[in-house]
Formats: sequence, C-alpha cells, structure tokens
Amino acid sequence: MAEQAGQPTPYPELNPDPTTNADSTGSAGNTMAETAKNSKPDLTKPTDAQSTMNSIQNSQTVQNLRDGPAAEKARQEAAQTKSEFGNLASSRQTPTSQTATGQNLTHYHSFFYNLLSWENPRATAISYAAIVTFIFATRYVPLIKYGLKLTWMVLGVMAAAEIAGKTVMDQGFSSKLRPKKYYTIPRETLESMMEDATELMNFFVIEFQRILFAENVYVTVAAFLTSLLTYFLIKVTPPWGLTLLFTTVIYFAPLVYISNKEIIDEHMNNAGQIINQQTQQVRDLASQHTSKAMEASNSVIKQYGARAQEALGSAKQKAV
Repeated sequence: MAEQAGQPTPYPELNPDPTTNADSTGSAGNTMAETAKNSKPDLTKPTDAQSTMNSIQNSQTVQNLRDGPAAEKARQEAAQTKSEFGNLASSRQTPTSQTATGQNLTHYHSFFYNLLSWENPRATAISYAAIVTFIFATRYVPLIKYGLKLTWMVLGVMAAAEIAGKTVMDQGFSSKLRPKKYYTIPRETLESMMEDATELMNFFVIEFQRILFAENVYVTVAAFLTSLLTYFLIKVTPPWGLTLLFTTVIYFAPLVYISNKEIIDEHMNNAGQIINQQTQQVRDLASQHTSKAMEASNSVIKQYGARAQEALGSAKQKAV
C-alpha cells in the first residue's frame, strides 16, 4: 500500500493548471480565428473574371470602338432617328386646307403626307421595313400557331406551379407572383384611343369620297387604273404579293416624284398643253361641223318650205 502511495498516478490531471489551460485555449481560439479570417475571400478585391473584364474594357481596341468615328456616327444616327420620329408624331395636326365641300380634314392627312413625302427619311424607311417584315412574317411564319403554343405553355406552367406549390408548401407559386392590384386601362387612355381610331377611319372615308366624286380628276384616274390593274393581277398574284407591291408603290412613288420633280412637272405641263391643244382642235372641228350641219339643215328646211309653198299655190289655182 505504501509502494502504491509512492508511485505516480497513472492518469494525471488533464487540467492541472487552470490558468495555463485557459491561456492555451485562448491562443488556439485566436489562431483559428486568424486562420478563418485569412481563409475568407476578400470581396473588395477584384476576381480574375472582373480583372479580365476591366482589362478588356480598358483596352485600346475597345476604347477605339467606343469613342471612334464609327461609334460617334452610330450615336448621331440614333439621335437623328429619334428626332425624326418625334417630328413625325408631332405632325399629327389638323391641316388648314379643306375639302371641296368645305369640311375640315383629319390630322392623319398631315401625318401620312409627312410620312410619304420622306420629310423624315429615317422614320419613313423604318416604317416601310417594318411593314415589309410583317408581310413576310405573316406569309412564312405561322404566327397564330406560335401564339396558341405560347399560350398553352404559359398557362400550363402557371397551373403546374400553383398545384405543386400548394401540395408542397401549402401556398402556390403562381399566387406569389399575383400583383396586389390587377392592371386596368385608364379611361383617359381609352378615350384617346377611340378618338384616334375615329380620326383614322374618317381619313379613309373622306379620301374614298374625294376619289369617288373626282375632287382631283388625276387621282381618280390613277385610282381607276390601279383598281383595273388589281382586277387582273389578283388572278395570278397572291394577296401577300399584291400587298407588298402596292406598299412599295405607295412609299416609293412619292420619292421618285420628289427626286425628279422638275422633269416630271415639265413633262406633265407639256402633256397638259398637248391635251389642251387637241381638245381645242376637237372643239373647233365640232363647231365647224355643227355650223355646217346647221347651214345644211337650214337650206333643206328652206327648200322644203319653198316646195310646200309652191304646192299650196298650185293647189289654190286648181281650186279656183
């Protein structure tokens, strides 16, 4: 028992000195904190991808493209295009001219005149390109089919998301996307749209009547020739082809006239003079033939009158 008391304890105290253990524990904690701090990524320092993007943006080539003459020209064209569309929108004003019946025209008369006269060439060219693109899209792209396909896909996804959300989380995913208030069209917007639609319909109604009742005989003749040509072309040309043809004519016929206005006006004046001369000659010939016919008829009447008088005189003599 004495030997056992003199031998050291086989399991010494794990923490014989509380102060030393506390110091060692604190040192270990500080070391771990510093390690975690050092291992944490520094978000303020740029990553490799950011550095690459910055180097690309600051490269001489990108700066030349961004600040070069091509970029400056593109910015100028964009600004001019925006300005021309603004001018086109502001041109919708009721013109001072009136119809032959004294009625006011619509503001669409000014709008279409400004559009088709190429006063704003960029806006006119873009509108023509948009119409042509729409014609080809309706011809070669099944828009109705794609519209229906997009509709059932969207509705199916929304229904599936709502059912799955209610099954898993007791709240549908589509319900979370629902706005607090559904969108409605303001009354002012509807009134403005209806007024604009009324002006547009009246534009076509007025122009049809002006053409029908020959307010401008040249326009009526041109409409007659166009309808006659369409009557024969529709037998061999599809509707989209006719639409493309007449759209091109409507847009580019005024441009051809404006570009060659002096020559066309000169030829039109010459043609008008020739027509007037021929008309005057026809009138002169008609008056000559009329006068000759009147003279011939008068002589015939006089002859028959004289013969009648002679017959009456001879009849009286026989009676006596």
